[in-house]
Amino acid sequence: MSEPGALDRPAEPSGADAWDERSGEWLAGVERRDPGSSEGPTWGEASAGAARPAAPGAPVRPGAVPESGRSRRKALRRGAGDPVKALLHRHRELCERAVDSLEIAAGLEAHGVTDRTAARFRHRDVFSLAEELYARVPRDGAPCPPTEPVHVPRVRAGWVLLTLLPGALAAAAATGLRLTHGQTRPLVVLGGLLAVALAVRAALRRGPLATEPGTSPGRTAPGTRAWTLWLLGYALLGDGLLHAVATGGPDAPPTGAPDGPWPVSTAPALALALACAPAAWCAHLLTAGARRRLAGSRGLEDFTAAVRPLLLGTFALFLSALAALLTLCGAVLHESAAYPQALTLGALLLLARLLTVHQHRHAPALALGAAAAIEVAAPALILAGRLPGCAFLATPVQTLVDAWGPAAVPALACGAAALTLLAHALRTLTQASAHAPTGAPE
Repeated sequence: MSEPGALDRPAEPSGADAWDERSGEWLAGVERRDPGSSEGPTWGEASAGAARPAAPGAPVRPGAVPESGRSRRKALRRGAGDPVKALLHRHRELCERAVDSLEIAAGLEAHGVTDRTAARFRHRDVFSLAEELYARVPRDGAPCPPTEPVHVPRVRAGWVLLTLLPGALAAAAATGLRLTHGQTRPLVVLGGLLAVALAVRAALRRGPLATEPGTSPGRTAPGTRAWTLWLLGYALLGDGLLHAVATGGPDAPPTGAPDGPWPVSTAPALALALACAPAAWCAHLLTAGARRRLAGSRGLEDFTAAVRPLLLGTFALFLSALAALLTLCGAVLHESAAYPQALTLGALLLLARLLTVHQHRHAPALALGAAAAIEVAAPALILAGRLPGCAFLATPVQTLVDAWGPAAVPALACGAAALTLLAHALRTLTQASAHAPTGAPE
C-alpha cells in the first residue's frame, strides 16, 4: 500500500534520498528513517511539525528564526555537503558517454563551466573536476579504467594521396588549356573543372579536412558550397570580367585570349588547387598539437594560451606555402601570380574549412556569402550605373578599379571576410571543447 500522495510524486532521480512533503521535491543528503523508529521523525514529519504555527500567546524571541526555516536550512546544509553529486546528476549523460576525463572537461567548458566555477566545487580547475566526475560514473559494475592518453591523429597514405589529387588534375587541365584550340578547348576546360571539383570533394571527406567522426560527414551550412564555387570561379575569370565591364561593358571588343571575351587567370586557380595538400597538413598539425596540449594542460586558460600561437603559426605556414605556389605557377605559366586576391581567398577558404571541421558552420557560411555578394555586386553596380540617372551607383566600384585595378575588389572582399573568421577562430578554436576526442580514430 503506497503512502498518500506517492502517485503524484515525480520519479526519484539518482542520488536523491528523501521526499520533502512541504516543498514537493526530492532532496539529497537526507537520511531516510522508518516512521516507527525511535531515532526521530522523518524529514517529511519534521517539516510538517515545524510548519505548525506556534500556540497563541507563546512568546517569540526577537530575531528568532522560525523552526521550519532552521530545519530546512539544516537539510540544505546536509545536501550541500557533496556539491559534485548535483553536478554529476545534471551532466550524467555527458559523463556516461565520455571515453575519458578530457571529453568531460571539454563538455563542461561548452556548458559554461570555467576554472573559477570548478573552485566552487572544491577543485583547482575543470580538468581535475572532470577526472572526479569520470571516476564516479559506474560502468557496468566494473572499476573505472585509468585515463588513456589523448588520441592524436596519424598520417595516413590515403588522405595524403587524396590531397595531392586536386593539384595534379588542375595541372593536367592547365596543360590541356595551353595545348588545345578551337572547339576542343571548351571541352577540355569543362572536363578539367569537373575532375578537380570531384577530387576536392573527395579530399574534404577524408583526413584532417574532414569533419570529426561521429558527426554528419561533409555536412555544411546551406549555401556554403555555392559561395565557395563562385569564389573559385571568380578567381579564374572574375578579374577579366570586371575589367571588361569597367572599360566598356559586355559589348566591348575582346581584350584577352583569342578564344574568349576576357583573359583567364590560370596561375592563381592552379596554385589554389595545389594548396589543398598544404591546407591538409596545416589542419593536421593544428589538431595534433592541440590534442597534445589538451592532455598536458591543467586549466582552460593555460590551454587557450598554448593553442593560440599554434593556430596563428599554422595559419602563417599555410600562407607561406600558398605564396610559394603562386610564385611557382606564375613563373611556369608566364602569368601574373595575383598575390592579393589569391592569398586572401586562400586564407578565407582555410579558415572556413577549419571552423567547419570543428562544428562551427554558421560563421563560415556568412563570411563566404558576404565575400561572394561583394564580388557579384561589383560588376552589377557598374552596369546599373549606365542607366539614366543612376551614375552614382557605379562611382564607388569605378573609383576603386581605377585606383587599384580589378584585383582590389576580390582582395578587399575576401580579406575582410578572412579577418573576421580569424578573429572568430581565435575565440572558438582555442577552446578545449573544439579539440576534445570523440572516441573514434580518424
